[in-house]
Amino acid sequence: MPVEVHPATADRFEAVATVLRPKSDVAGACWCLSYRLSSGDNNTILGDDRAAYLRGLTERRPAPGVIGYLDGEPAGWCGVGPRADVARLRRSRTIPQVDDRPVWSVFCFVVRPGFRRRGVTRALLDGAVAYARDSAAPAVEGYPVDPEGRRIHQAAAYVGMIGVFEDAGFQRIVKTTSVTDHAPRWLVRLELDPAVSARGTP
Repeated sequence: MPVEVHPATADRFEAVATVLRPKSDVAGACWCLSYRLSSGDNNTILGDDRAAYLRGLTERRPAPGVIGYLDGEPAGWCGVGPRADVARLRRSRTIPQVDDRPVWSVFCFVVRPGFRRRGVTRALLDGAVAYARDSAAPAVEGYPVDPEGRRIHQAAAYVGMIGVFEDAGFQRIVKTTSVTDHAPRWLVRLELDPAVSARGTP
């Protein structure tokens, strides 16, 4: 069955929680907030407060991500939104801002055990791109890992793998100084505005 992907609106929060809720009561569980929050807030908003914070984001527009379903079950999550709303990217010293355009960023993938190796990640990326396009974003960026032929730890792949992005039409823009599991990360971009695409990537 195909993976269905939808914006993570408030009515879908329980599905989001099914994917992101930790197996045990971990105060520092991410809930896809480590990129969104300032360092101070990331260290003080903990436990149930993190879930409540994300729930609040699902009540706003744009939604903080997309949720994928396979066989009618919540299967995966992708964090996506305007780069300007992602605090960790705004202040990053290792992932550059290449221009001032209001691009959207894809920065997190989570696929539940039992649903992996079934095309969920690619479907989530396609859904994130579609949501950005519907929200009038001029382009979408990602910051995936390039394993350069080596195996990397599965946990390091939460930002996505370069091959998935390239298969979806993203182009390499610049090699960042960010490293995950000893593997470099690239800033990649997919143009959504035909007028901008015609002029070329900055």
